[in-house]
Amino acid sequence: MQKTAAWPLAGIYAALIVYASLYPFENWRSQGVDWTAFLLAPWPRYWTGFDVLANVLGYAPLGFIGVLALRRSARHLPAVTITVMAGSLLSLALESLQLFLPARVPSNVDWELNTLGTLMGASLAWTLERFGFLDRWSRFRANWFHSDARGALVLLALWPVALLFPAPVPLGLGQILERTEDALALWLQDTPWLDWLPVREVELQPLLPVYEVLCVSLGQLLPCMLAFSLIRYVHQKAIAWALLVAAGLAFTALSAALTYGPAHAWGWVNPPVQLGLALAALLALPLMWVREKPLQVLALVGLVLQLTMLNNASASAYFALTLQNWEQGQFIRFHGLIQWMGWLWPFVLLVYLMRRLSSSLPSKMSE
Repeated sequence: MQKTAAWPLAGIYAALIVYASLYPFENWRSQGVDWTAFLLAPWPRYWTGFDVLANVLGYAPLGFIGVLALRRSARHLPAVTITVMAGSLLSLALESLQLFLPARVPSNVDWELNTLGTLMGASLAWTLERFGFLDRWSRFRANWFHSDARGALVLLALWPVALLFPAPVPLGLGQILERTEDALALWLQDTPWLDWLPVREVELQPLLPVYEVLCVSLGQLLPCMLAFSLIRYVHQKAIAWALLVAAGLAFTALSAALTYGPAHAWGWVNPPVQLGLALAALLALPLMWVREKPLQVLALVGLVLQLTMLNNASASAYFALTLQNWEQGQFIRFHGLIQWMGWLWPFVLLVYLMRRLSSSLPSKMSE
């Protein structure tokens, strides 16, 4: 079987679908409802276009990535059939489990729309492969990236999606300390271990403007450095830099539009953010000539610095209200799908960089 970045992407996306479908994981119990009741139920009286779109588009990437993975590694198998069946069975299983969650309502319409979304994504991938687009991608990847770029490509593909979840600082992913403490306090309530909290010695303070500039700059530079470390030539790195900057701006604006409305899509571009983006652009130019291992070291240092600054700062009350907007109502599916990406993407990058750097140590020592 040929190695492909599609398999880990498919696994990650399936796990996020499971999370989104079973959130908030509370009050599991049997409600005495027949398992087949929702399968035979009529079309619901109240539904919205948002619900239809969310169910279809939520599973379309799974179908696309699944066919892509099978066509890259097991071409003799009927990729579309297997992928659609797997997506449909996954949706059916999750809808059935919702019978035990009072906060969720299973629906045969959701199952059918999820299956349709999987079919649409799978058909699109099959069509692209049929007309040779996937072979062109293989040639493009060989011309642009090093042979061991699979893990980094997965991280780069997930980065724009992670930006959809509201961040306390634009492009500043990974601020989890304060929310982790709140979650621990809730779990440890009425136990003697509650006295262990907080897990820090000083009260968190708002982020100073100079640190906000640095966090924005590092937030844009980190995926660029990751891309530079696996791309072959300088002119290709310049193109990748432009694409990553455009993706960072576009997905952050989309997040703001989803949260506050289209009129406020660019409201986050204040003077500190502008200065941070300008600083990132100035630093990106010389980094294009830095070799792979030094780049990874610089990325690791920058990542630790950014996480330290973000997790030693408190989130504003206004940002807390923003999270409530995402975690309730119509954003619940988006919240489930991308919340963990927004929180964990920098920590996965941290593990990736440490593994890459540690794997090069034995070979250098043997020399």
